[in-house]
Amino acid sequence: METLRVFHEVARALTSNLELDSLLRSIMTKMEEFFGPEHWSLLMFDEETSELYYALSAGLDETLLRDLRLGPGEGIAGYVATTGIPLVVPDISADPDWSRYARAHPELNLRSIACLPIRHGNRTLGILQLNNSELDLLPESSIALLRVLCDYAAIALENARHVKLIQHLSITDDCTGLFNARHLYTLLEQEIVQHIAATASRVVTIVPPHFSLLFLDLDRFKSVNDRHGHLVGSRLLAEVGNELKRTLGPSHAAFRYGGDEFVALLRGLDKPAAVELSQKVLERISQTGFLSGEGLNLSLTASLGLATFPQDGASLHDLIRSADTMMYAAKEGGRNQLVVANSNAPAIHPAPSASRHG
Repeated sequence: METLRVFHEVARALTSNLELDSLLRSIMTKMEEFFGPEHWSLLMFDEETSELYYALSAGLDETLLRDLRLGPGEGIAGYVATTGIPLVVPDISADPDWSRYARAHPELNLRSIACLPIRHGNRTLGILQLNNSELDLLPESSIALLRVLCDYAAIALENARHVKLIQHLSITDDCTGLFNARHLYTLLEQEIVQHIAATASRVVTIVPPHFSLLFLDLDRFKSVNDRHGHLVGSRLLAEVGNELKRTLGPSHAAFRYGGDEFVALLRGLDKPAAVELSQKVLERISQTGFLSGEGLNLSLTASLGLATFPQDGASLHDLIRSADTMMYAAKEGGRNQLVVANSNAPAIHPAPSASRHG
């Protein structure tokens, strides 16, 4: 009856909540109640590095585990991840191999080990490790329960992966891999809310955060499509997006607004700092040979418009309108330049004369 109760409660958690951390903690709490380990850990598999890292733990110093990563075959969890074989040792002292391991790691004070892979199909998603449960006193069916809990954890992890993928696709432009216009509006709203909260704060040391918005339109992009075709045009847009993302760095966000228009959200930058970074963007585009790997080495220029919150627009739509207007002013003023919103008159910054286009 106790086993059935655990099954029921974990299954109910799986069908009522998609929040991964909450789901895993619910599963681990039930496991802890049933098996009573001195310490346990849930390790996740990083597919990019093929390493394990500690996602959840109890009975161990989490500050020591936070940045710890295990390579393939390293430690008990690494061994199980590599072999894919569950390791259950009720009495360490009776096992020659693992008793040597226990003596080599006296800080763990190992008496028993239960370490199982969390798998979905042929993929190892993580590792569940319990140390010093009274495994020899538990019925054989308890190990079957542990396997089922690992299956539940695998379902939670796979569901979370799909939810994350769907969320990513909903905010991403499929041509360039940049954020899409829908996500731009979401992030702009968040920036404005933060500014309003900081402005309303009574803590005088808090300075309301600046941010700026850069609109970018490629000059004469239609001629590229007409000459080389739309497939080359799409690859060119993707390469421009990558160049924009590299130039901005991780502190800022890049978006494909539509067609050959891009937008950059310059977080924390007032007008002088935003102008400096925008000029760098203008220079990089004008001096880069695009699609050189495909033997084309195409030259591009762009027209850029910059506006800063709140002086150039105190609302989301006003700020977008201001940056967009500056971008069109750059295009009408001869292209290959940056035009910056200003309370007196727009400031014009041409591309550096050392560009590939003279």
